[in-house]
Amino acid sequence: MKKLSLLFTLLVMAFASSSVYAQFTQGQMVDEWQRAKAYTKDYLDAMPADGYGFKPTPEIRSFAQQMLHLADANYFFITSATGQPSPMGKKSVEASVAPTKEATTRSVMDSYDFVIKSLQGMTTAQLQESAKLEGHEMSKSGIFGKAFEHQTHHRGQTTIYLRLKGVKPPQERLF
Repeated sequence: MKKLSLLFTLLVMAFASSSVYAQFTQGQMVDEWQRAKAYTKDYLDAMPADGYGFKPTPEIRSFAQQMLHLADANYFFITSATGQPSPMGKKSVEASVAPTKEATTRSVMDSYDFVIKSLQGMTTAQLQESAKLEGHEMSKSGIFGKAFEHQTHHRGQTTIYLRLKGVKPPQERLF
């Protein structure tokens, strides 16, 4: 009986914690994206200009390519959620932007501005509407969540790039 009670308690906690994420307000989501933008800017600023072409191994993306890929994905996810066209049109950021510190920083920050502006323009009701992402139906809020997870993943990967270049990664921004 104790095991059953423990299992039930754990299930309730799991469902409660997953619904907390779904209950983020639009304002809280905007705040999180603004924090993520600032944190990514810290990474872009930390890497010296000569490190933007750096690849830890030949077969993976350079630092600039990782960040430009992050920008491409920001546009992809948010256009999927909102239905609005990407300011990049059909162009890939990674394929069309020079992998310099200045151009990469500007392009990545522009992608965050697009996400934040799009999110600010949505109502709570719109965020709960369904949309398709890669054949999966989910709430538009959920798509913003997937976008957030993706940018966090790629920014995190670049920690190793900084360390291999002898640069101390930026202090984490949890709040």
